[in-house]
Amino acid sequence: MKETLFKKKKFSLRFIAFVQALGLVVYCGLVALLFWRGEKWFGPANNFFMPAFLLVIFATSALICGLLVLGYPIILFWFKKEKTGALKLVVYTAAWLIFFIFLIIPILVIF
Repeated sequence: MKETLFKKKKFSLRFIAFVQALGLVVYCGLVALLFWRGEKWFGPANNFFMPAFLLVIFATSALICGLLVLGYPIILFWFKKEKTGALKLVVYTAAWLIFFIFLIIPILVIF
């Protein structure tokens, strides 16, 4: 079963890194939207549950971000025994994330 689980179409590591970084940026944007509009959608935070909810979102976000960035490199490292491919994928994903940061900065300055 393990062999059929990981036999899929071959994509380059740079493309996979781009998709991982883009997914992380989109996810962070959705969480930021929740923080930005949260008071309008849920009302003011006047009890214990809103800070607890935000801490749960924070912990869940750390898990989701870790899975988005490190999920496939772990598969490459443990199951496919491609140590260099796993490391390259992490570095490429980090490079794409830095690219997206530099892409977002002018948008923040303009708006």
